[in-house]
Amino acid sequence: MKIHSLFLLAVAAVASAVAAPPSAKEILESVRLQQAQQQMELEGQLREEQTVVPFRFTHTGPVIRYSFSKPDEALQLRLGENDSRLEVVTNDGVEKIAPAQFDHKIRGTAVTYEDLALRFLYWPNAKVLGDDTIQLVDCWRLELRAPPRQSQYSTVRLWVQKDGPAIMKVQGYDSNGKLSKRFTVVSGQKIEGRWFLKQMRIEEFDPGTGKVKTRTYLEIKK
Repeated sequence: MKIHSLFLLAVAAVASAVAAPPSAKEILESVRLQQAQQQMELEGQLREEQTVVPFRFTHTGPVIRYSFSKPDEALQLRLGENDSRLEVVTNDGVEKIAPAQFDHKIRGTAVTYEDLALRFLYWPNAKVLGDDTIQLVDCWRLELRAPPRQSQYSTVRLWVQKDGPAIMKVQGYDSNGKLSKRFTVVSGQKIEGRWFLKQMRIEEFDPGTGKVKTRTYLEIKK
């Protein structure tokens, strides 16, 4: 009887260890790895009320490029092992975008340089808050705190698909802890046998009232 009880305790301990969630570091590493393995070239657009900004989306491993026209310009994101680097590419050459420029809005929409830079995936101060369901997808919910003077956000909350791991939702908070911007995956699509983003809704909030100021959609076409 005593041996049987010890056996049950051992099984319970193993089950508890198996059920333990991954760490925030492990989840973020898996997201970065997935991003760095993508290979595709697609058409897309930013749409905000009557404004439509078409672009060409090229994903070649750790390099992601958004190419615009009129004027010709490309925003190029390089995902490194320890950091990301966002660059603007024009006919005059390549220029790194500094943190002081992160609040710059892209082609008059609510999407900023920082929103494309994905730097929060590298923030060391991160923790798993629990799990949640977004669009019927089981997700881990994380909280990430920005390093001093390196972001327009003080905190980011991130929902990552458990079986993916794709980013399903992001919420950025200002220095007063007020919701500033929210990114939500609305729909996905299958391209070359893999699921990929089809539409993401980007909402900019008025911290004083908590109401939506602007609503922009990032859409990717096959």
